[in-house]
Amino acid sequence: MKTLALVLTTLLFSATTLFAAGGVAYIDLQKALNLSDAGAKAKQEISEQVKKYELVVKEKQDALLSMKQDIEKQAVLLSEDAKAQKAREYQQQVKELERFTKDIQEELQQKDADFTKQIIAEIFEVIDVIGAEGDYDVILEKTESSLLYASRRIDLTQQVIDAYNAKEK
Repeated sequence: MKTLALVLTTLLFSATTLFAAGGVAYIDLQKALNLSDAGAKAKQEISEQVKKYELVVKEKQDALLSMKQDIEKQAVLLSEDAKAQKAREYQQQVKELERFTKDIQEELQQKDADFTKQIIAEIFEVIDVIGAEGDYDVILEKTESSLLYASRRIDLTQQVIDAYNAKEK
């Protein structure tokens, strides 16, 4: 019995010493990405690009609508061959608009992915510094680690955002 008590006491002190040497913390990377200055700037830049493209798409849609209305007005006056030619031209313009909008979506998604990749890489550098300076053993990502509960006092998200923003200035 004394041996069991001695072993348990030794394990308890060993575990206490082990956990006192370092710590566990977590960060919400999505929050850090969205609330950092660089993340907000990237979102703003993409939003401005979206607005520009929306204007171009609207102009192209208006032109297509006008073209369709002209075809409908001229339908009585045109020969069957001329109607077919106008219909093909209209369909070609519709396909071009569809391709254009698809290309825009792909471009914007790629730009978003590039911004995200760059910012996350820079945030990881900040996390490495905070982890080393804070003597943490483990820093988990809140949403990807299946973290079901964690005290807010071990949440480093705001500290990482502040350090990252300071680094960028």
